[in-house]
Amino acid sequence: MPEGHTIHRLARDHTGWLAGTAVAVSSPQGRFAQGAALLDGSRFVGAEAYGKHLFHHYEGERVVHVHLGLYGKFHRHAVPPPEPRPTVRYRVVGDEVSLDLIGATQCHLVTPDEVEAITGRLGPDPLRDDADPDRAWTALQRRRIGIGQALMDQAVLAGIGNVYRAEILYVHGLHPETPANRITRAQWDSMWRTLRAWLRSGVEEQRIITVDPKEVGVSRAKLTSEQATYVYKSDRCPRCDTEVRRWDIAGRWAYACESCQPRPRRRGGSTAIRRTAASDRAAS
Repeated sequence: MPEGHTIHRLARDHTGWLAGTAVAVSSPQGRFAQGAALLDGSRFVGAEAYGKHLFHHYEGERVVHVHLGLYGKFHRHAVPPPEPRPTVRYRVVGDEVSLDLIGATQCHLVTPDEVEAITGRLGPDPLRDDADPDRAWTALQRRRIGIGQALMDQAVLAGIGNVYRAEILYVHGLHPETPANRITRAQWDSMWRTLRAWLRSGVEEQRIITVDPKEVGVSRAKLTSEQATYVYKSDRCPRCDTEVRRWDIAGRWAYACESCQPRPRRRGGSTAIRRTAASDRAAS
């Protein structure tokens, strides 16, 4: 699933290509036919991202809400565009650029009040200027679940997916099973700063890079996808060569080097929290 930096890049690009233009809107697939008919010929005002949600704003306070989900993708074409695939749910044609949306989980027309309701259910988005890290901190302090599960909750923090989750915990030496309410304010503030920097770079570079290129010995531009992250989908820790553990947390794979990210200890004692049998099977 695309993470927040991808959605923000789409919002920036779509605004740059289409803002101020009267566009042709259609739904070759037919699932957005009513919305497309209302928007056809309207002026495209701009696009906005909040976490993993994309909003296309049109004149008349009409908004298209898009969530790409696992398989959604926008395809860009020159104008005139080619014949659409039968799977194109939402086509927008401007003066020089056209966009085709395929495979999205959500694509529907909403009102500004509905946009507010959608974003109101989300935690702060580190890429937005109006993001408040205190809201995420407060939400974490209310949760006893592991920090790895909490970070994937979009009501806690918007836009963070599996890659950023694995990498932020590794870089800050936190095991995914560390209870969220045990994270200190200093740790959270440092994680927030790191996430903002990574996400901003992701928007510009259109890829996720979390490693320090000096550790690899090559420039950022020459990092391969395998070199660009530390533990995500890695077999061994690049810093200590410990085997990276992989296990399921709430339906998503978690990754950790349990040397660099020590397992949490129970309060009031030194006994480590035991792995569950399911976790051990997943890691094998």
